[in-house]
Amino acid sequence: MSTYIYSKWKNSPAGSPVEFYSELDSARYETRKVEIFQNGKICYASKAKSTGETRLGITPVPPIAEIMSQPEFDIKTITKQEFENMWQQATQ
Repeated sequence: MSTYIYSKWKNSPAGSPVEFYSELDSARYETRKVEIFQNGKICYASKAKSTGETRLGITPVPPIAEIMSQPEFDIKTITKQEFENMWQQATQ
């Protein structure tokens, strides 16, 4: 069963993504990801294709509580539909 998360990097360096939408498999590996940059650019990655420098992570995503303990990140679970809406926007 997939899990969907949204995170925001509050103090991301110039040229780095600010927002992240991720689809995680049951082992918490990313299967699809969308990144939004400060300038509004949107890139994505899946097992089949990626754009820009966006790539899927090579290690499992830590639990939300662990990420929330880092003050520079906001993170929450989102619905599959919220993820799919962003995926469609990124891949058009």
